[in-house]
Order: sequence, then C-alpha cells, then structure tokens
Amino acid sequence: MSELDGCLLARFAGTQPPDWLRRWLDDGLGGVLLFATNITGPAQLRSLTTALRAHNPAVLIAADEEGGIVTRVEARTGSSYPGNAALGAAGDPGLTRRVAASIGAMLAEGGVNLDLAPAADLDSNPANPVIGVRSFGADPGRVAAHAAAFVEGLQSQLVAACAKHFPGHGRTDADSHVTLPVVSASLSDLRATDLVPFRAAIEAGVRSVMTAHVVFPAVDAVPATISRRFLAGLLREELGFGGVIVTDALEMAAIGDSAASAEGAVRSLAAGADLLCLPGQWAAQQRARDSLAGAVRDGAVPASQVEESAARVRALADWARARPAGEPEPSLGAEAARRGLLVDLAEVPLAGPPYVLDAGGRGMPDDAAGCLLGMLRRASPGVEGIRLARLPDDLDEIIARGAGRPLVLVVRDAHRVPWQQELLARVLARRPDAVVVGTGTVHDRPLAGGSYLGTRGAGRANLEAAAGVLLGPAARAGEPG
Repeated sequence: MSELDGCLLARFAGTQPPDWLRRWLDDGLGGVLLFATNITGPAQLRSLTTALRAHNPAVLIAADEEGGIVTRVEARTGSSYPGNAALGAAGDPGLTRRVAASIGAMLAEGGVNLDLAPAADLDSNPANPVIGVRSFGADPGRVAAHAAAFVEGLQSQLVAACAKHFPGHGRTDADSHVTLPVVSASLSDLRATDLVPFRAAIEAGVRSVMTAHVVFPAVDAVPATISRRFLAGLLREELGFGGVIVTDALEMAAIGDSAASAEGAVRSLAAGADLLCLPGQWAAQQRARDSLAGAVRDGAVPASQVEESAARVRALADWARARPAGEPEPSLGAEAARRGLLVDLAEVPLAGPPYVLDAGGRGMPDDAAGCLLGMLRRASPGVEGIRLARLPDDLDEIIARGAGRPLVLVVRDAHRVPWQQELLARVLARRPDAVVVGTGTVHDRPLAGGSYLGTRGAGRANLEAAAGVLLGPAARAGEPG
C-alpha cells in the first residue's frame, strides 16, 4: 500500500509518536500533521520531527502556522507574528514577505517543512465566522499581492506554502467545521474575485493548495474538496497548478469522515486531490486507509491516479527537506502588528491605568497571551478589570467600578455577536468616553462610538501592539517576551 500511503496526511495524540504511527511511517506514510497538542516547545518539536524522520526521512511534516490566532508552534505563548488582516492593512508586501520568511525559519528550525498557510480567502462577507482576520482583506488585488509575498517568503526558507481554501471560503456565512456552507457565486464571479489570489499564489510558485469544503451550486453540486470540476478542471487545467492538492480536514462536518465512513477520502482522491488530511482518531484513519485501498482495487480510483498523486507528494517532500536557511526575526512581528493597527483615538496613551471590560479574548486565562486585560495588567500593575463571556446581569455595577479612570471595552467582531452589540450600546450609553478595542476585524468600528482601536487579530503580537498604544512607555517597558 506504499503508493496509497504516500497520499495520506495522518494525525496523532500526544507529544511522542505512537507505535502505530512509527509502523505506518515505515510503510511509506506521506505526511504527518501536527497540532498545538503535539508541541510543548522548540526543543521538543525538533526531537519529535527527528523521531518521525528516523522512520521515514522523506515524510512531510505539516502544521497550520498562519500567525495571529492560528498558531501551532507558539500556541502556548501566542504567536510572535500578527495574522493576515494586520499584514494586509499594513499594506507592505515586502514586510509580509519578511514576516513569512521568519515564520518559515522558525518552522524549519523545528523540522516542519509544510506550512498550511497562507489563507488566500477574501474577507468579503462580514458575517463570516471562520475567515475574518485570517484574510489579508477584501480587495482581490491586495490579497493577491500579500498571498504571493507570503508564499515567496515562506518558501525562501525551504518550507512549502499552501494557499487555502480553494476556490475561496470568504463569501460564506457558515463555518465548514460545523456545517456545509453553500455559496451562490457563479464561476465568472469567482474568476473575477476569489480566484485572483490563488492565481497570484500559483504564479509565485506555491507548492500546494488546500481545498474548501464549500458548495458552489452554480459550478457543481458537491463541495469543492470532492469536485473534479474544481480540482481537475479549474485548478489543474484552467489555472495550471501542478503541485500538491491538499484537502482540508476530512472530519469537518461539511465532509464528515469518521470511523464509520471514509466517503470523503475516497471522493476527494477520485476528484483529484493528492494529499488527504485524515481525521484525528486512529480508527477513522484505519477506515480511510482500508476504504481507499478498496476503491483502488474496485477501480473507483484508478491506480495510475494514485501513482501520480504519490509522485507529486514525494516531489514536494524532496524539495522541502528540513534545511534551515535563515534565522527567525520575531521583531518583524511586532513591527507588522503595530503597522496593522487601526488607531482612531483622540488621546493616547491613556491618562492613567484603565479599568478594562474584556469581551474580546479567546477563552484563555487572564494572564495568557490571548487576553488584552492580562497583557495590560502585566505591563501596568494599576490596571484592573474583568473578563466577560456573556452579558452580565450586573453590568451597571461593573461599569461603576471604573468611575474616575479611563474605561476600556474590548470586543471581538461585535458586528456579528448580538450580546456584544448590546454590551457596546449599554457601556457607551453610560461611558461615551470609553475606548473600544476591537480584536477581530474592524467591521465593528461603526458600533464603537468616538474612540476605537482595531487590532485586526487577537494574537499575542496584535494585543501587545494595542497595549503599547494604550499605555505608551509603560507597556513597552513591561511588555511580555
């Protein structure tokens, strides 16, 4: 089964490869996808990837390292780099290229040679729950320029880039992790907008492209991931892409593979995908392996097609051997995050340590990297505040605690979160002088009253930049590393 195994991207739990994964690598497994739960730090990551390659020197080791809110290597500390929204807003493709090169150097140091980034999706629908700050912006030309720059920077470090999610996830109002999005755009609509960044990434030499679990009924009745019209037709023939087509995770609800069914794996391979991102459970991966082998035996998937796909994956692995080509420069992340801010404030820094109502974090503890309140507290001991995960019954009492001092209200994409909209309205009615910090996209700016600071992301670099604006030298002196 080595040819078929070469088309599979497996996952595992824990920080050490289990015996079944070691045996699978011995059999020629094409790739391993790492998540934050597999990584505790740089030394452990390097040890892990070395152990994996001891069983298969040519294995692709992949991770989603977009920067900002999507980080695997720096998940415990928060990313040193802002995500795409801040990079796009900074408006400097050269900076994006340098940031991506630094991310690539960090990955190469750890032995990761396939980065499932950049997201080349447009931020074309403010109601989109899954793209948002992961996009370089709404303008196809701007997104194309930054996507190409990201590809060039990342691949300058011999780490393969992956433009995603083809043919575009930005128009959806649903998350394919939890349901099947349907988009009414025609093929001519896509050619004029969503496909522009993918063309640019391909022209920049991107080594892989990831599919979207999205249905475009005007083009095909099935999700792009399992559509020959999209993969073999549009991506291969029309756009001329000759690299590796990677599926998004096949266990996502939009496809629904599991230990009970591997229909998505079979149909995506038949449609023209080369590297299949399998579910995380070993039983589901076994189901996929067995189902794919049966499909090849039965002729549902031609053996010659499997051979071609396996050859593409091998060629990618041969190009992306883990050979560090440069040193990471995390200071670039701080620069990019600062340049990506939307600062619409009359007076900064604040007149004194603020009281903070933080509804814009990521469900992490107050002292963690995903919380502006925690960062402000570390930078200035006089900062006080509260985290909010819903509209509190005693909101008026909470607002009163900030009397006599600056009040900062942190929200995240309030334009599509009703309880945060009510929170904004009620706080600003009592304290029209409050500074609103938006840690998602800046689509919530119209709701924010007079003073607004948009971070374009809730990653560590984004929030550190915001803290620097609000507190000035006090934040820079106490900035977490």
